[in-house]
Amino acid sequence: MSAAERAFRPGAQRVVLRHSALTRICHGINAVCFFALLMSGLQIFNAHPTLNFGQTTDFARPLLSLAPDGFPSWATLPEAQDLAVGRRWHFFFAWALALNGAVYLADLLLRGRIRRLWPSASDLKSIPRAIMEHARLRFPKGDESLRYNVLQKLAYLAAIAAFPLLILAGLTMSPAIDAAFPWLVDAFGGRQSARAVHFLLASFLVAFVAIHLAMIVLSGPINNIVSMITGHYRIEEEGHDA
Repeated sequence: MSAAERAFRPGAQRVVLRHSALTRICHGINAVCFFALLMSGLQIFNAHPTLNFGQTTDFARPLLSLAPDGFPSWATLPEAQDLAVGRRWHFFFAWALALNGAVYLADLLLRGRIRRLWPSASDLKSIPRAIMEHARLRFPKGDESLRYNVLQKLAYLAAIAAFPLLILAGLTMSPAIDAAFPWLVDAFGGRQSARAVHFLLASFLVAFVAIHLAMIVLSGPINNIVSMITGHYRIEEEGHDA
């Protein structure tokens, strides 16, 4: 047995090195940035809690309209309504997330690990079975638990694809970026369209994170959290109880 794999309970469980140091660091930075961006984004949205498509706001027929007070103050950063401060928080953590994401993506590409996320034809055929297994809260054991299932692959690929569009939509709302790259506004069909796309993609990522956290809890929170802190993951072998 290698140094990266040691016995945890002979014949029943073993511990393997699942996450590299770089992966764990990037994951931690992503988590901090995501929640700061979410809360500061809600602060910004509260300044005008409606969504529209096009160049200007249609107050009579908005795509989405919340109550005048918008999201509760405990969910925003800062807590008190302050658009200028909210924007500063949002821009700072947006650049931090973008740089961190670039480092993580480069690591995936250089080490060829991005291929682990690409679903095969057999993966796609197994989607109905994977859905049923998740609905029954049946999670893989043994070496199978170290590989992404088809639902995870599709979810992670969708999240990776959403980020560039999310960033471009956010930049399109900046007057300085509009002046330097006016084609961005046209590409999104107007600044209000870019705002709506930004909000909807952010909502998708919130749902992604919520499901991700739910799966962590349901499949073994201690094991999953410890593996992201130390890198080591405890595998339950097939045919043995935990």
